[in-house]
Amino acid sequence: MQNVKSRLLVIAAMIAASVWALFPRQVVERVKRDGVFVYDTVSRVPLKRGLDLQGGIQLTLEVDQSRQTITDVSDALDRAMKVVRTRIDEFGVAEPVVQKLGNDRIMVELPGIEDPRRAEEVVQRAAFLRFQITDESQALERVVPRLDGLVKEKGLAAATDSASRPAANALGSLLQTVDSTANADTAGTSTDGPFRRSLVPGQLPGQYLVASADYGQIDALLRTPEILAALPPGKDVRWGTDSLVSGTQVYRTLYVLESRAIIDGTYLVDAKPNQDPLEGAKVDFVFNNEGGRRFRNETAKHIGDNMAIVLDDRVMSAPVIQSAIGARGQITMGGRDLQAAQDLALVLRAGALPVPLKVAEARTIGASLGEDAIRQGLLSGALGLALVVLIMVVYYRFSGVLAICGLAFYVLVTLAILAGFDATLTLPGLAGFVLSIGMAVDANFLIFERIREELDAGRSLRMAIDDGFDHAWSAIVDTHVTTALTAAILYQFGTGPVRGFAVALLAGIFASLISAIYVVRSLFLLWLSKNQTAKTLSI
Repeated sequence: MQNVKSRLLVIAAMIAASVWALFPRQVVERVKRDGVFVYDTVSRVPLKRGLDLQGGIQLTLEVDQSRQTITDVSDALDRAMKVVRTRIDEFGVAEPVVQKLGNDRIMVELPGIEDPRRAEEVVQRAAFLRFQITDESQALERVVPRLDGLVKEKGLAAATDSASRPAANALGSLLQTVDSTANADTAGTSTDGPFRRSLVPGQLPGQYLVASADYGQIDALLRTPEILAALPPGKDVRWGTDSLVSGTQVYRTLYVLESRAIIDGTYLVDAKPNQDPLEGAKVDFVFNNEGGRRFRNETAKHIGDNMAIVLDDRVMSAPVIQSAIGARGQITMGGRDLQAAQDLALVLRAGALPVPLKVAEARTIGASLGEDAIRQGLLSGALGLALVVLIMVVYYRFSGVLAICGLAFYVLVTLAILAGFDATLTLPGLAGFVLSIGMAVDANFLIFERIREELDAGRSLRMAIDDGFDHAWSAIVDTHVTTALTAAILYQFGTGPVRGFAVALLAGIFASLISAIYVVRSLFLLWLSKNQTAKTLSI
């Protein structure tokens, strides 16, 4: 009797632990209210639902080798995954999934997200921050004739559309003109060409304006190896994010910067979005102690100069350094909204991607599909469970009822294991859970048939039950271990839904062993202790 009590106490403890693991908790997560996503405190069972159950976005990322050749793609993806995971965690997704597909891709699942464009931008963005001083030596103007000469000599581009010339010349007269002596025609140079016609000096040192109609051609030329080799040494040429409107013409900004950065984003420790009534949306950032000292020393040397804030090779702004700047600074968003500032702050905090990524595949799954999947999964599980209960009760009678009690314990423990290990329940996971229900009663079939054989052989009731469990043990272990090995292989080498299936199956196998070997046997022992004079068993 003492043995039965200890068994029942262990079972009660497991049931209590399972109930606690599944008890609804107050969590803060991103929810949709009146069509807008907001953070709110909600109460829910700590069982995560996968993308296929609640809808959302699935992105498949791969290394973009069009800009540079990556020798070890697998290692680069491992490092990129850490940055992507950090960004997704801060993106506000309650249950994201970020995992590697093979050796060349990353899969990102964002349940509940309905804005794929924003998600792609946040995940792909390189977010490499640099602070560079703008050029004050007019180095680009001196090589413009040489650049136009190369365009003509190499046939790199056709002449600029003459329709865009009057606007450029008009704006140039309002600002300043290029020194004609700097454009003298010498060997290998030209006094006419796309650069001379398109580049108009701006109001800031190192700043130039390019008409929108000419932007495509100038941008393409600046990417060609011949033009890149002819640019002034020690200088970087970068496009700006700002623009200027003159009359009906829109101009893009182009900056010439000192190649040496006075500091970069590796020293950055925090970045927060903010809203200013005068400057609009902005991002306030903070450097660590070492970065703060370096930034203060460098800016002290360049008081009065323009410092370009360069993010992902784009100049966000180029303010004048009024005094030495310490560990804190800000990036103005140039008229963009607070959402853009929030996304920029997010990627700055997460860090720069070690390699550029591109979206190989993007899928959007509707929430209605997830609801249908849940409904069908629950229906199939309930139908399967009902059939199992019916068969066990009809075929094994009272013993079948004890098996059903063990099955209820199995369901509770399996769900608790999934919740305890923070597993994500997917549609294949539901399939694995339903499949393991059949495996759970399979062990009881083996035990009950063995008990029947022992009773037919003339054994006493107590001995028949003990021998039935003992002799069926090896067969039960064999079937469960072989299935567990298969599930472990699926988990190790599978991805996405396959892993979800394997996790649910492994949890079910573990709970099935406890249910059949320990719980059902304890129930038999409890019945025997209450019916010590019983000679027969309803089996």
